[in-house]
Amino acid sequence: MSDTRTIAAQRLGNLLSGHEWMLACAESCTGGLLSAAVTDVAGSSQWFDRGFVTYSNTAKMEQLRVGADTLERFGAVSEETAMEMAGGALAASHADFAVATTGIAGPGGAVPGKPVGMVCFGFAWRSGPGITTRAVTKVFEGDRAQVRAAAVEFALNSAIEFIEPR
Repeated sequence: MSDTRTIAAQRLGNLLSGHEWMLACAESCTGGLLSAAVTDVAGSSQWFDRGFVTYSNTAKMEQLRVGADTLERFGAVSEETAMEMAGGALAASHADFAVATTGIAGPGGAVPGKPVGMVCFGFAWRSGPGITTRAVTKVFEGDRAQVRAAAVEFALNSAIEFIEPR
């Protein structure tokens, strides 16, 4: 794992531990790389609850409760799907904060308005009796491995940004 990813995963773990929160990951295009990055940190069992690798739409619907209507209307690679993935990860776990990734890592799969390298990120956290969700979309350059690695690093750093002010 790259030094910047290791530092980000450790920092995220420290923040989660400070809040006494657990993390869940819901991954599509990153295929478990985000969960691997956080579990590379010694002691992560204190702040990482579980990861879901939901590559197919069926898995997204079954494991994360992503709506069939959401997938049909917006597609698997959309902020709407990413937010439902993150919210579903919270609902299906004991986590307090969740990160989701869904995108087009390439080399194929691009469609109009959704280029290779586009990744949508969903973030969800428990707030009072409900769940708050946010989404961000980024387009990364590079081959499949580079897009996936960049997505993991972005997800870690973005999670830190969402948690830090809380």
